[in-house]
Amino acid sequence: MQEQTLMKRKSDEKIFDAVVNALAILIVVVVLYPLIFIVSASFSDPALVLNGEVILLPKQITLEAYRNVFQNDQIWTGYGNTILYTAVGTVINLVMTTLAAYPLSRPDLPGRGIIMFFVTLTMFFSGGLIPSYLLVKNLGMVDTMWALVIPGAIATYNLIVMRTYFQSNIPWEIQEAAHIDGCSNWKLLTHVILPLSKPILAVMILFYAVGHWNSFFNALIYIRSKEMYPLQLVLREVLMISQADALDSNAGLESKILLAESIKYVVIIISSLPVLLMYPFVQKHFVKGVMIGSLKG
Repeated sequence: MQEQTLMKRKSDEKIFDAVVNALAILIVVVVLYPLIFIVSASFSDPALVLNGEVILLPKQITLEAYRNVFQNDQIWTGYGNTILYTAVGTVINLVMTTLAAYPLSRPDLPGRGIIMFFVTLTMFFSGGLIPSYLLVKNLGMVDTMWALVIPGAIATYNLIVMRTYFQSNIPWEIQEAAHIDGCSNWKLLTHVILPLSKPILAVMILFYAVGHWNSFFNALIYIRSKEMYPLQLVLREVLMISQADALDSNAGLESKILLAESIKYVVIIISSLPVLLMYPFVQKHFVKGVMIGSLKG
């Protein structure tokens, strides 16, 4: 009887494993196929792409779209601006979020519950676009880098996740022992808390860096000078210009339409590639930090 029960359990486990593996393969295919198709389409003859002949691998490889995009000097200026905005913005985000999350994680902070209430309230209510623009304008930050990095210096969700990590993964007893040994609050943060918080720091770096890299709307509102455009706005202009050229009634209309089609895929690759290259370096800490930092609210 017991042997039959064990055999049935093993059979059920095999069925369960098979279903899980099949679902995992399906998810991988669903996620990877669009990426592979975009890469293939960017290298393929656009006429074949429009006709639906490019399904997985590129056909009649051409680099015309890449040449047209990278010959634009604004692309390189936009890359440089975006790298600068992302680096400076992520450092500001990380410092400000850490300095806010650590005190809020301490049980001996007076009024901690009230402070967290008002912090959480900002997730549901905001001043709106016009008051935000007027504030940025009155602070003299319009058409400057600071308009893109200062207003969003702390993301409420990230603050809550980091505070939760400090509460659930760094025992209060360790902090008390450090204080007894004469450790100041600043030294405790820099020498004890942060070295134990590498997973959540990696998560914050990834979240904030991806947010800055993909930032589009704030730049569209606050940045006026083309030499200060981030990559996303530059690519938007490149795409709009290529589509406008395609609608031109002059000769070569068909070739312009086909080129505009290829440029769409090149723009997607250019804007996404740096983030895809960065992710593997923080993946180990990212998964651990997200899981642990989200256990408690």
